[in-house]
Amino acid sequence: MAFYETVLGLKLAIDQGWSKIYRIAGQAHVGLVDETRGMQRASEQKPVQICLRVADVDAWYDWIRTSEAKGLTRMFDSTELGIRAFAFNDPEGYQIEIQSVLA
Repeated sequence: MAFYETVLGLKLAIDQGWSKIYRIAGQAHVGLVDETRGMQRASEQKPVQICLRVADVDAWYDWIRTSEAKGLTRMFDSTELGIRAFAFNDPEGYQIEIQSVLA
């Protein structure tokens, strides 16, 4: 879970031991739970994606490229969704998408 603090820069709001709650912004949080204790078990297929909307997706892309993140995609623009984005995998294989509003 250190990845979420050191690479993504999220602040730990609540440490419950096997459950860590990170503040994303304001009152928005994401909770990460040890799979041996939570309601869901780990599996080869990772059907969850975490999406973070940021002000400067290009700066985030440059930062993540230096972090040895696995599964890093190219930057892409989606006019249909109105976003500029990229994705990569966290150390457990879950996909994280970083996006900004398309200018």
